[in-house]
Amino acid sequence: MEHEVFVPVQAERLREALADPVRVARAVPGLQQDAGTPPVSGRLKVRVGGHTITYRGTVRVTARDDGSYAVEGDAAEARGPGTVKLALALTLTPSEGGTTVTITGTTTADGRVADLPPDAVSATTDRLLNRFVENLAEAPETPQSAAEREPERETEPEKPEPEAEVEPAPEAEPSALFEEEEQAPPAPSRVNREDAVAEAAHARRTMIGRSAEEVDHAPPRGRYAPVPAPETADARATLRWAAPAAAVALASAIAVTRALRKRR
Repeated sequence: MEHEVFVPVQAERLREALADPVRVARAVPGLQQDAGTPPVSGRLKVRVGGHTITYRGTVRVTARDDGSYAVEGDAAEARGPGTVKLALALTLTPSEGGTTVTITGTTTADGRVADLPPDAVSATTDRLLNRFVENLAEAPETPQSAAEREPERETEPEKPEPEAEVEPAPEAEPSALFEEEEQAPPAPSRVNREDAVAEAAHARRTMIGRSAEEVDHAPPRGRYAPVPAPETADARATLRWAAPAAAVALASAIAVTRALRKRR
């Protein structure tokens, strides 16, 4: 097989990405890395036509003396006996406005993918290779690779900074608080304060334990309760002698009536 992909980045940036296994793993589209495994290993779901096949395997990228890169990988179906093996070579060619990546090599596969149409398999392979190279061009640098690429800078001795001149503080002007004394407001009368406290305590005692409806319809109490009319002393004195007089008059009338009947 032979396939070409153009990316608008310099070839040196692609070489740096291919030399970093972490960035290579991030560039593989859909790779789910397992915990405790090498950087470029894990599970990969591949969609071919209307079928989805999950593979578990590893990929290794090594640099060659001629400037190209060898990509070797092997994987097995997660649910089935099928396997896939690939041996590819990546060649980076600088071109106007970017880099052309030429991919050549062979791939062998058996199992479910062998029963699918060859055109669908070829289209899926081209799509995965395109996304892999594009992701390599966009992969951000890891802190370790950036630190290795950055040249060491010679540290220059720090020059002592000149001491800043301290200006004398201006004399504080006399505060206006001592020029005029403000008169404090008169304190509230002690009698008024005690009346207010007593009234609040009385209202609290009368309100506790009563519902809102009872409070609304209850007659006023305390200082606002209606005062009954005082009873006069003359009315009480009249009642005291009126009752015996009436009894005497009634007895006299009965005695006179009996005397008149006897005479007849």
